[in-house]
Amino acid sequence: MDDVERRPLWQQILTDLERRIARGEIVDRFPTDRELVAEYHVSRHTVREAVQRLRARGLVERHRGRGSYVRPDQLKQPVGTLYSLFRAVEGQGLEQRSEVLELGEVTDPEAAERLGVDRGTPLIHLQRLRYAGDEPLAIDAVWLPADLARPLLDADWSRTALYDELASRCGVRLTAADEIIEPTMPDADAREILHLADDEALFRILRSGRVDDRVVECRIALVRGQRFAFTSSWDRARTVEPVSFGVRD
Repeated sequence: MDDVERRPLWQQILTDLERRIARGEIVDRFPTDRELVAEYHVSRHTVREAVQRLRARGLVERHRGRGSYVRPDQLKQPVGTLYSLFRAVEGQGLEQRSEVLELGEVTDPEAAERLGVDRGTPLIHLQRLRYAGDEPLAIDAVWLPADLARPLLDADWSRTALYDELASRCGVRLTAADEIIEPTMPDADAREILHLADDEALFRILRSGRVDDRVVECRIALVRGQRFAFTSSWDRARTVEPVSFGVRD
């Protein structure tokens, strides 16, 4: 008997299912327990043990009332860089497209305060539903001073990046940004728009983009936590900025 045959049945099935997922043999809908019992000729208890391990490893997720699905690969983005969600999605082989939810010239006292301008200052407000392939990924809202950003009202936002449009239409290139990333639970509207599972949480990303000393971007993005991961690396040979942790009441 070889090493594989010595392993428990559930572990053998787990290994085979992981192999099939990695090769793309199982995509989207994951087989039911009954289907796996018939396929592997084992008990339901054995199948459930293997499937529970797949879920614990993040390879399969269960949606109440809809069954289980193979979890798509996470999009990864390093922290500490001025990144574009457009670039992050397309850089991993997926088409990024957007559906405009709101676009216009507005006044918004809270956004104006974050931009450091008077409460009644005209702002350009753009809110988009961002997709990674055919799957909704984020609700992305941004406010910019209208005196800089009015040309953005004429842009086609179906498949483009904000920073590209800012550069080409407005001659504005960000030089720095501050960002806060925090977990949050979605409200009913976000849950419906993003097609979220009942237990799925979001990242709430607050960004202030600057050109030299002037804040020109106030941004709030709600990104699906199960589809997007922020990564960081550390090297003791290099000087790094300290990471600050905020404790909320």
